Amino acid sequence: MSLHPQPSTPVPPQTRQIAQAAFPRSNHYLLLRDTLGTLHDDALFADLFPQRGQAAQAPWQLALVTLLQFAENLSDRQAADAVRSRIDWKYLLGLELTDAGFDFSVLSEFRQRLVAGKAQERLLSHLLVCCQDQQWLKAGGEQRMDSTHVLARVRDMNRLECVAETMRFTLNSLATLLPDWLARHLQPGWAARYGPRAEEYRLPHTKPQREAYTQQVGQDGWWLLEQVERDEQAALLWQLPAIDSLRRIWLQQFQVVEGQLSWRVENQGEVPPSAQLISSPYDLEARFSRKRTTTWVGYKVHLSETCEADQPHLITQVATTVSTEVDSTTLPHIQQGLAERSLLPSQQLVDTAYVSAELLVQSQQRHHVELVGPARKDQQWQALAGQGYAAADFHVDWDAQQATCPQGHPSQSWIHTLEKGQPRVFIKFSRKHCGPCPVHAQCTRMKRRAIKLRADAPYQALQAARVRDSQADWPLLYNQRAGIEGTLSQGVRAFGLRRSRYVGLAKTHLQHVFIAAAMNLSRIVNWLNEVPLAQTRQAAFERLIPPARA
Repeated sequence: MSLHPQPSTPVPPQTRQIAQAAFPRSNHYLLLRDTLGTLHDDALFADLFPQRGQAAQAPWQLALVTLLQFAENLSDRQAADAVRSRIDWKYLLGLELTDAGFDFSVLSEFRQRLVAGKAQERLLSHLLVCCQDQQWLKAGGEQRMDSTHVLARVRDMNRLECVAETMRFTLNSLATLLPDWLARHLQPGWAARYGPRAEEYRLPHTKPQREAYTQQVGQDGWWLLEQVERDEQAALLWQLPAIDSLRRIWLQQFQVVEGQLSWRVENQGEVPPSAQLISSPYDLEARFSRKRTTTWVGYKVHLSETCEADQPHLITQVATTVSTEVDSTTLPHIQQGLAERSLLPSQQLVDTAYVSAELLVQSQQRHHVELVGPARKDQQWQALAGQGYAAADFHVDWDAQQATCPQGHPSQSWIHTLEKGQPRVFIKFSRKHCGPCPVHAQCTRMKRRAIKLRADAPYQALQAARVRDSQADWPLLYNQRAGIEGTLSQGVRAFGLRRSRYVGLAKTHLQHVFIAAAMNLSRIVNWLNEVPLAQTRQAAFERLIPPARA
């Protein structure tokens, strides 16, 4: 498929006439076309197509159809049918009423081009540029963000199910790609053992039987890997995704001890941590994770949105990560993405998971962003009891490298150290001062007091954040962050954000970007229709966007 960018054409007269007759009080897609035009153009996607070959369907139209597809939660076939049959879609796409549309497989090919070209963000980014041109979006102001879990498009399996299903997946792939090779190496009993899908109710139930079955599966997989290694076509076989999955999963789940293959013991630290452990052969990037009482296999998505009272609340950034990545690790990448779009806020409202002393400083120094969220509390017993002397009660002179306790005694030593890669200061006081001190029991349970502090700037930022959290106007400021919970709920309930449609991190991120852009479209329509912000999410959730006012 080749692309020769063509300028977008106006709505055909007959399509305009029929659409206006069918929707005398306007329609949300007609309103979008009249206000924002085509949103995209072919030149935006020129680098994703070759210059020679059969002419491709106009990419700007495919981009619009994709957004409409996610806005209405349609399959590819349903979206292609809507292009052929719906007047409002033809109006938005600038098509003649007699246009027969395109085959639904073109949409899948378009998504594959976006992923291959690492252009997942392109549709959302260009929509945000259009919003900036309309003065609906600007840098500065306030933004809020949060994350939610995403279920991968695979089953949640235990370790034994995973290895048995991996063997089944590998044999099925070889049967499709290299049937002759598999026929020469197929062992008796494999068809019965790996033909049905690996389900817990099909597996042995007693401990001796499960151990014997596990050993048998391990031996079968190891023998198959040995045959691949010895084969003349080994270079080709190792390139097969199924063989690579088998090799990686076997290394994680089995080990060779004194020439014997054995099952790794989980409670002895032999199994890799969740961040590395493959949970399914069908999606090697999905990970098992736990957050309080919620467990899942999949990913995590972070959404950032504006929250200005006089502007539409638009999603400005989407980040998709593996489920085991902590929120504080993702925040710098999110801020960098906003900086590249020139959409950095002056205040960023987040929850505690995104707040650390280092990030408070880093956000201000690198991007001039004030990170607003509940600061992590001091977990030492003195602070928790609220009666003893916590570290915040000590006066610290950073220039002189000297700390003074509440009783006026100076510190004895000041030692610089590292903790998880972050600089720390370890301060000790003298026994001759701590021993006879009248408030010794309120200060420490040891013979002398010692405190560990962050470096100067992070320590000061954390103390300032804790003071801010205790002020009377803090709830009024932080309550604005609650709106992002509604955005996540809207995404989950109305746009399918909870479950991934596709396999792999890159394609799952593409889905999340499409959902964010579709949510923005619905909010723009509500803004144009002068729907109050309080009703915007409910209108989008019900899929009933009211007509424009006369």
